[in-house]
Amino acid sequence: MSLPPSLASKLRLPVIGSPLFIISNPDLVLAQCKAGVVGSFPALNARPAEALDEWLARITEDLAAYDRAHLDEPAAPFAVNQIVHKSNDRLEHDVAACVKYRVPIVITSLGARPDLNDAIHSYGGIVLHDVISIEHAHKAIERGADGLIAVAAGAGGHAGALSPFALIQEIRAWWDGPLALSGSIANGSAIFAAQAAGADLAYIGSAFIATDEANATDAYKRAIVDAKAEDILYTNYFTGVLGNYLKPSIRNAGLDPAALPQADPSKMNFGSGTDTKKAWKDIWGCGQGIGAVSDVLPTAALVARLAAEYEVAVARSVRAAEPFARARAVAP
Repeated sequence: MSLPPSLASKLRLPVIGSPLFIISNPDLVLAQCKAGVVGSFPALNARPAEALDEWLARITEDLAAYDRAHLDEPAAPFAVNQIVHKSNDRLEHDVAACVKYRVPIVITSLGARPDLNDAIHSYGGIVLHDVISIEHAHKAIERGADGLIAVAAGAGGHAGALSPFALIQEIRAWWDGPLALSGSIANGSAIFAAQAAGADLAYIGSAFIATDEANATDAYKRAIVDAKAEDILYTNYFTGVLGNYLKPSIRNAGLDPAALPQADPSKMNFGSGTDTKKAWKDIWGCGQGIGAVSDVLPTAALVARLAAEYEVAVARSVRAAEPFARARAVAP
């Protein structure tokens, strides 16, 4: 594993809970970290901008108190997602807040900036950059990112179109540092498969929407439980960037999922305006792995389920490999 020991030693499972726009909040992040996986949230979820300081103060103080009370099993670290796009007029403010509170992990999206990476490195923080292509991966590392998040086909929200196997193998051909995989991961077997394919961590989003702590409507959570992979649409109509969304939410907005036009990518918007927030509130992002989600659970219960499934997957893989190991042992 290529993860820093300071990170790997605090994880119950090799999992990052991905930052979910509007949905990820301090309650969810704290529950994820205390359950033993990295919890994260987009900085833009804290509104107005001054609220980010309050969120970071609460999370850091709460996790510090938890660690003092659980010396043998401390909480996992948390992460903050920064949208490094010109439409984000809060970026400088939000990065300064991350530096003030020494956020352990910063996840950057839609742009890689050396000055931002340097700011996080100034106190020992780690920067992970999400990518959908090898070109983006090279640029991120060249500009100072510590690791990569490969956003493959099937991921919720903004997602790539490459198979996770293709994306991982081409990244691992030249990069041996920290690597997470995103795309249709919602059970323990998929977490183990991500590692088997070459990733260090699984990046899970949609399954955490259907938790008690998530800031999603009951209708959204129930839609996650009821839907399957065939209920997901890949389109750039809503933000100018291709992503996966629940078809029922598109229909509820009065649109036909089968007749959406292509948007102009040059007009994409990821800033802090109300129009962006409204689009994500009404149109529900979701990944293709939701067939594994069968109920709305507390976050701790979801992580416990993932851990049990992961152990079964590990044991199954050992049994599956035994005949081939014996064959190699007796081969001339």
